[in-house]
Amino acid sequence: MFRIKAFIVFATMAVFNNVALGVNYISSPALDQAMSLKVLNCPTKSTIQLPIITWGGDIATIYANGNQKETSSSSILGKKGLKFSLKREDKFKKQIESYMSCQSPFLRGTLGMVNMASKLLNQDPRTKLRVIYQHTWSQGGDALVVKPGIKSPRQLKGKTIVLQAYGPHIDYLGKVLANAGLGLNDVKLKWVQDLTGTDESPMAAFYNKDIDAAMVIIPDALALTSNGTVGTGSEDSVKGAKILLSTKSANRIVADVYAVREDFYKANKGMLGDLVHGLMLAQEELQQLVQDRNSKKSLYSATIGSSAEILLDSSKAIADTEGLYADAKFVGFPGNKQFFQDPHYPRRFSKLNSEIAETLGSINLTSTKANLEAADWDYDKLSKGIVQTSKAESGKFNQEAVAKIVQKKNRQGNDDDSLFSFEVYFKPNQNTFVASQYEEDFKRVIDLASTYGGAIITIEGHSDPLGYLKKKKNGSSKVVLQRIRQSAKNLSLTRANAVRNSLIQYASKKKISLDPTQFAVVGHGIAKPANGVCGSDPCAPKTKEQWLENMRVEFKIIQVEAEEDVFSPI
Repeated sequence: MFRIKAFIVFATMAVFNNVALGVNYISSPALDQAMSLKVLNCPTKSTIQLPIITWGGDIATIYANGNQKETSSSSILGKKGLKFSLKREDKFKKQIESYMSCQSPFLRGTLGMVNMASKLLNQDPRTKLRVIYQHTWSQGGDALVVKPGIKSPRQLKGKTIVLQAYGPHIDYLGKVLANAGLGLNDVKLKWVQDLTGTDESPMAAFYNKDIDAAMVIIPDALALTSNGTVGTGSEDSVKGAKILLSTKSANRIVADVYAVREDFYKANKGMLGDLVHGLMLAQEELQQLVQDRNSKKSLYSATIGSSAEILLDSSKAIADTEGLYADAKFVGFPGNKQFFQDPHYPRRFSKLNSEIAETLGSINLTSTKANLEAADWDYDKLSKGIVQTSKAESGKFNQEAVAKIVQKKNRQGNDDDSLFSFEVYFKPNQNTFVASQYEEDFKRVIDLASTYGGAIITIEGHSDPLGYLKKKKNGSSKVVLQRIRQSAKNLSLTRANAVRNSLIQYASKKKISLDPTQFAVVGHGIAKPANGVCGSDPCAPKTKEQWLENMRVEFKIIQVEAEEDVFSPI
């Protein structure tokens, strides 16, 4: 199964019962090693099989098809003269079998899954992959769950992580590790056959003592962590387990797409363009329907009920289908245009494709070269009938709520709760931070802000304590010393603000839009020197290097997804 919700998952949880299981691990998920199928030509068919998976983005596909498996003549796709037979297929290897025989010319999965198949499928020019459409980003449906003692991604080094082979999480894990300065070779990977609901899934394996972390869908993550807090050990939870990072924070990593065979693309480009346009129209109409569900109860109920039946095998699984919808960030026309055509967008197709290829190539799952091609659509033509043609705001942070969280973390003094962090340094008396000097640092922040769009980024200024320590040694009064402390704090805040402003100006010049509300500025002054605290005062730097290390601005990416009033996705 794919990323399904609790209705299906918890129906089978009884087999786990919070005990270690004899999970059968797969030795290698390399598709070219696992499959040796003959490629067949695509026959002419009046009705084409279109794969869907158990994911919120596919609700729009069902809606476009007339809320049924076989295309309704009155549906968005039917009115274009298209005829599809929707087939739910959550096992990616089976999709590939159908693809190679051209039982269906399409592949439906994440960009990472499609990329994993490229080494096998690109060997024949007929089955070469052409990515034609982005459905969604995952914005909460996938999670990295860890056992006690792991507080940040960098602490995964040397740990054993379990995930589904051929599944949606390998590029997710690879990106998180890369941002922590690690690679897939720095951890021990164990592969299982299923994604959820069986004793061959990451959740089942997580109960075993030799597993430190697991890539799971969110219902499994909630079960393992006592509903997203910290696992108590009761029911299906694991004592001390927690969600280290979900796609609610990392909301620009997992991209769901359609790809098609190259021979079919060349022979049917017009029809495929109609399909893509129909899916864009359907996404837009579906989103409006969800907004108007109270005034359009009949159509809304029919849509969600049909999707529940097709995706979850029960028309009564309404709440779980609504949950699937909520976990997906639909991108529609503007998102597709941005993803495939905007050379400035940090999370564009070519950039993700390169990242994924490098990740998979590092463990020999595919070529290290980015070897997927996108369809060359005319987006002016595809905009016909689309209401929203420009990219809307991706979300806004509640700055008051953010400030309270940052203040709370500072009072707690916990410096280990950030997902990622790095520092930039400045010279004595420096108050400006020009892009020419800090460009590489700014590029790194832009990548993190774009990838982890649901997380706060703090910009924390620090000051040199040496002047304060000299004054204290010479017997200055408490009033003077307090003024020096406050002056250092003010100066560090000014510098942090200067870095923030310079960063946003740099991004703007590069035609990259950053959300200013995502950034929280903090001035620590001399309270947190790089070389530690001695008693109630900063430790005196013993070398010039230690002295210079205190003149720094630190970037931290902080997960706040448990705080419901902090971030509101649109």
